[in-house]
Amino acid sequence: MSKFVNILSAVFEKQQNWIWTKEKNTQNIFELIDELLGASGEVKGVSLAREILNCYFDFSTEEKVSFFNYLVSELDVIPDDIREKLNAYEADRSKINYSAYMSAAEPKRQELIRKLNQVPAATQRLVAMRRDLLGFLKEYPNLAPVDLDFQHLFTSWFNRGFLVLQRISWQSPANILEKIIQYEAVHEIKSWKDLQSRLEPDNRRCFAFFHPSMPDEPLIFVEVALTYGIPNSIQSLLNYNQIIEEKNLANTAVFYSISNCQSGLAGISFGNFLIKQVVEDLSNEFGNLKTFVTLSPIPLFKSWLENTKRKIDELDANNLSKLAAYYLLNGKRDDNTPIDPVARFHLGNGALVHAVHESADTSKKGVSQSLGTMVNYLYDPSLIAINHEKYASDNIIPASNEIINLSKLAVKAGL
Repeated sequence: MSKFVNILSAVFEKQQNWIWTKEKNTQNIFELIDELLGASGEVKGVSLAREILNCYFDFSTEEKVSFFNYLVSELDVIPDDIREKLNAYEADRSKINYSAYMSAAEPKRQELIRKLNQVPAATQRLVAMRRDLLGFLKEYPNLAPVDLDFQHLFTSWFNRGFLVLQRISWQSPANILEKIIQYEAVHEIKSWKDLQSRLEPDNRRCFAFFHPSMPDEPLIFVEVALTYGIPNSIQSLLNYNQIIEEKNLANTAVFYSISNCQSGLAGISFGNFLIKQVVEDLSNEFGNLKTFVTLSPIPLFKSWLENTKRKIDELDANNLSKLAAYYLLNGKRDDNTPIDPVARFHLGNGALVHAVHESADTSKKGVSQSLGTMVNYLYDPSLIAINHEKYASDNIIPASNEIINLSKLAVKAGL
């Protein structure tokens, strides 16, 4: 990691010298929580926070659920108190009354999470705690308010001002390279040689966001290929025998894999910042780059075809492309946003649907998800803000004429 990251990490994770011990299990975790929330001394607070975290990560699944239920029931806001403080502030908009209202409106569990974060390296453990919580929500929907509190705090802790963009190269530390292999979620990295082929050539790039409190854990990373023209299959893109000899011939940057690494940070947006920063950095490094596109999977396309009772076995390549275009423009959820999660990601970041390609991913995963079909999303720097506004405000999906025409042909053909 760079010296800059190490310096920031030292600031965030500064070790504290303190001496204060507690025999484990002399108090249950709920008593420890009450004591922590009432503690005013920094040394004692850090020790209590450490004890609570250690207890939590020793818990069974049932005990973790009980812990979160306690946060819901015992550390919630008190509506009557909020109303009383709000009425006082409306009558007299003084600093004291506003402060009292803010205190009443914030649940104590947010204060608890902040105090737990006093412990060095606690941020990563809190992210893991939220990962557990997200896994419980389907069975225990009453825990949702706790998740909103985590999300509220993480949005501040992981905002763009704290994120550090790093290029990942073949010379990066081995522990970071191992994480790239581990977290790759789109196209499996099958070996160290495979990873080397994605990082070492002159026309390959990989960038990741890190946070100073988690310097050895990438938050999100993108793999980029510099090509001449827009590729139409992942097989050709990852055919390393066809690597361009002169990188200055490249006129296109292809984002072919974007992987979120921390499931405990679900809902915290990094992708928009990452893509914009990478576009800027690549533009500065390579003056010939004119086009910025993805080569993306369509992960729910096959299941959509099956759910709509279409006869998959009877579809030829042309019809498959038409249906893919129709799906990307018209396959919607109840909230009128696209069914496809990758589409939601890129459209929300200001891209437009540019082109679809059949037989573009012939891997087992690609065939099982989308019958091998892939899509290019185009990032036009001059249109990103406009596209984002159209999508965010009115759910309008920006698309090329080619995609629009293919979708209309699907309707005309009764596919």
